[in-house]
Amino acid sequence: MKSLPMSLISLLLTACAVGPDFHEPEVQAPASYADWHGGAPALRETGLATGTAQSFARFDDPVLHDLQRQALAANFDVRSATLRFAQSRMARNVAASGQGPQLTTHAGANRQRQSESGAATRMVDAIAPPNRDALIEKLSDPFSLYQAGFDASWELDLWGRVRRNVEAADAGMAEASSVLRDVQLAVQLEVARNYYEMRSAQQQQKLLLQEMDAANEMAALASARQRGGLASSLEVEQQQSALAELQGRLPAQLEFEAAAINRLTMLLAQPPGALQPRLAADGSAPSAARGPDLALGIPGEVMRHRPDIQAAEARLQAATARIGVAVADLYPRITLGLSLGLESVDAAKFGDWGSRQWSVGPSLQLPIFDNGRRRATVELRELEQQEAAIHFQKTVVKAWHEMDDALSAYAAERQRHDSLLARATSARTTLELATARARRGMSDQLPVLQAQRALLAIQREQAAGDTALALRQIGICKASGLAPQD
Repeated sequence: MKSLPMSLISLLLTACAVGPDFHEPEVQAPASYADWHGGAPALRETGLATGTAQSFARFDDPVLHDLQRQALAANFDVRSATLRFAQSRMARNVAASGQGPQLTTHAGANRQRQSESGAATRMVDAIAPPNRDALIEKLSDPFSLYQAGFDASWELDLWGRVRRNVEAADAGMAEASSVLRDVQLAVQLEVARNYYEMRSAQQQQKLLLQEMDAANEMAALASARQRGGLASSLEVEQQQSALAELQGRLPAQLEFEAAAINRLTMLLAQPPGALQPRLAADGSAPSAARGPDLALGIPGEVMRHRPDIQAAEARLQAATARIGVAVADLYPRITLGLSLGLESVDAAKFGDWGSRQWSVGPSLQLPIFDNGRRRATVELRELEQQEAAIHFQKTVVKAWHEMDDALSAYAAERQRHDSLLARATSARTTLELATARARRGMSDQLPVLQAQRALLAIQREQAAGDTALALRQIGICKASGLAPQD
């Protein structure tokens, strides 16, 4: 008989958890990023599978760094995701509390009276003593009842219901953590995106003003040539039209700047105008974020660390664990109980040894008939797991499409960027030659102004291209799930 408690403990320790065990799903990945590419072969990026997974883009703007840090602390979406993660931790604690004994204590003192015609009088009627009426009157006298004690219970987790609950809660906490990282990354990249767009609009305004100055000089020169009989009124009107066209572009750039500043302000949870002094034009042109030569890391490892894929995997694990919870509800529950206390109608005897009361022993809860509710719950949980598995597969495939789109867009923008560099070099050469001819008296200033305007127009395209290239790098950060480095 002494071996019976040890046998019971051994059974409890080795009791299995019913339901399917979770196995980490496989994330399909190519050997190199270029292997899975849709679209023109010219946009296929190669050499991306070298190196280890790291941050792709490095933003070296101190103002941008400060804005990103402030956004991570103040952004509404980040704060909400942080609270949801905290909620998941509390939910995990609630689930884990079922693994140990539950202790409660109670105490009370109340005044009560029994009914003279209630159920308690049936015993008196059955005995039918001669003094029945006096006895009932005595039993119905008001009295005080004093009680105190504690109760303890512990559910033997024979089928792993509690353990599966904790497993599901752990997975829920992992999902909330991944969602939080995903939101933080999205906010960082949105701040960078809007910051580059704002600086681009400011740079466009600066270059537009310079081009307007050159166009104004060309219009003045055309008027002077007309007065000297060297030009027609058509040439004058053409120059005035070109100047007006440049002036018409300025309001749009002012609007772009204002919209980008407001988006940044919203990302930092600030009212309109709060960041105006910090975001004033500083004369610097936005440039592409410097990256580690496209060394993103091994494709499979990069995708495995994407926050949304990790969140989908955690969701699948939680759905798998909930099947075990539902299956365990089909089996009996055994709970060990203990109750100790004191009860007395006499306050003076409340602490006496004779006022003690206790009970100890197991209780069994056996499901017999519930009209199919538990079986339906198991099937429901299995269907939820299948949905979570499909969601995981969709998330992985979508991630690869986003990565291919981001790399193709980066390759196309880089090619355009290289073309603009060649055009800018040619325009500078043209300006130098026109200037040299004007200095030698071989021509007037018109060719110089025309070359200057052409160069300024290309520089505006270059500024826009630099911003576009930086935005494409931000897109790769988002597709890979790699946060930008400081």
